[in-house]
Amino acid sequence: MEQNNIKKVLILGSGALKIGEAGEFDYSGSQALKALKEEKITTVLINPNIATVQTSDEFADKIYFLPVTPYFVEKVIEKER
Repeated sequence: MEQNNIKKVLILGSGALKIGEAGEFDYSGSQALKALKEEKITTVLINPNIATVQTSDEFADKIYFLPVTPYFVEKVIEKER
């Protein structure tokens, strides 16, 4: 990754999985969090599903267990700025 000024990234989690869905979205989000952490970029995750890999302590620096709606996303952005 090129050197840049990005210090913090907000990741929107996959939310709840339905029967018949594999964990592709959870996996891809987890890989994004892992890659950002390797680049020393602080990660903030919003995901209402506490039972996903993404919400494990070793992935995101800060986790919000909130619905992924415009209202809550805006509130988290305001708080994290």
